[in-house]
Amino acid sequence: MTKKDIYLYNTASRLKELFTLPQGASEVKMYACGPTVYHYAHIGNLRTYLFEDLLRRSLEYFGFKVRHVINITDVGHLTSDQDDGEDKMEVGAERTGKTVWEIADFYAGKFKEDIEHLNILPPTTWCKATDHIKEQIALIEKLEEKGFTYRTSDGIYFDSLKFPQYADFARLDIAGLKSGARIDLGEKKFATDFALWKFSPKDRKRAMEWESPWGLGFPGWHIECSAMSMTHLGETLDIHCGGTDHIRVHHTNEIAQSECATGKPFSRFWVHGEFLRENNSDKMSKSSGDFLTLDLLKQKGFDPIAYRLFSLTSHYRNYLNFSWEAMESAQESLNALRKKTQYLIGMECENISLDAREWSVKFRQSIGDDLNSSGALGVLHLMLADSSILDKEKAALIKEFDSVLGLRLSEVVKKEIHSEEEIAKIESLVKERDEARLSKKFTESDRLRDALLDMGVVIKDSKAGTVWEWK
Repeated sequence: MTKKDIYLYNTASRLKELFTLPQGASEVKMYACGPTVYHYAHIGNLRTYLFEDLLRRSLEYFGFKVRHVINITDVGHLTSDQDDGEDKMEVGAERTGKTVWEIADFYAGKFKEDIEHLNILPPTTWCKATDHIKEQIALIEKLEEKGFTYRTSDGIYFDSLKFPQYADFARLDIAGLKSGARIDLGEKKFATDFALWKFSPKDRKRAMEWESPWGLGFPGWHIECSAMSMTHLGETLDIHCGGTDHIRVHHTNEIAQSECATGKPFSRFWVHGEFLRENNSDKMSKSSGDFLTLDLLKQKGFDPIAYRLFSLTSHYRNYLNFSWEAMESAQESLNALRKKTQYLIGMECENISLDAREWSVKFRQSIGDDLNSSGALGVLHLMLADSSILDKEKAALIKEFDSVLGLRLSEVVKKEIHSEEEIAKIESLVKERDEARLSKKFTESDRLRDALLDMGVVIKDSKAGTVWEWK
């Protein structure tokens, strides 16, 4: 690997491959599966978008121009991958007492706020499933013309056995599925067949439904991504990314329907991020209704960029275990990093020495090795400790490295001026809370802690006593 090369792990080949553009291409066509906007994004979801942001920033750092598309799923994502259950959007509407259109706008807006707080670059294009119904119907019609579909009483389905390569991407055991098929398939011909278009129920009107050549209904979840990605990026993508949970069903189905429709490879590279776990359990999920949001982290006094730093400490293809202790460590590390870099802001020079340039080479080698973010962070820390290079060279390298890491190290951290009266009130409340804790009045102690949080104050209990600091 040279300092100009970037290698990415391609799920399709299960190998690290040198990323290059096809001859004559001028930009990277990159598609990322976006949120289903029926609830808040949890921090596990956001880890995926952080890794995708690292991927985009890294590609741009290596000189590629990136056309980045993220979809908003606002219809068709059912509660089960087996093409049954309710539409998640209707579940969300029932939970909130709002219309599906209202919750789609609300949660899409909250998602965009979250990625802004995390310093995730917005995509070149946002696209919504409900804005691309015509394109989805056209894609299904093309599959129908080529003989890849069949009709049941509840929808139009893709016949997966007519695509011989169906099992390749996820390494599925189709022979095993055939021999062990005892599950109730309903009218489906085979277990891996999936819905392209679902019919509206006859006994009630759905909140979201459209006329189609097959009757009133709504699109399947998988067809959305194929239609939107090909509409905005063409029939063959350079990179398609998402979470590892999409490999077995969603991305496998995208490949099948897209390649059968076009006769071309759907994506040259597939890049997947692993789950965030809480207390070493399974992946964090929205379906339980009990999950951690970025707003909760902020309420507890954590800077969203501390969560970004926490995510960067582990490789995107590894599980990452969340704990409050780990978040406290990440916040302390971010604070320490800022102390080392804040005074250098604005001092960067245009030309750096050969010694300083060696740090740039090492950083590129780390990032170029399948986005080795922890290695890149290590290079940053070692560079800051190097007494042989000038401060203005360090400033230039910080700006360069942070274009990839996105930790806002070249931005001045705003410090508010607080009055003596405000400080005295805070210290009085801290003292009251200490007394409540000693008296085991924990409800009162929690109330005072929350009151301090509302004032922008975080308190930490230690053996040495209680300390407080601004969020």
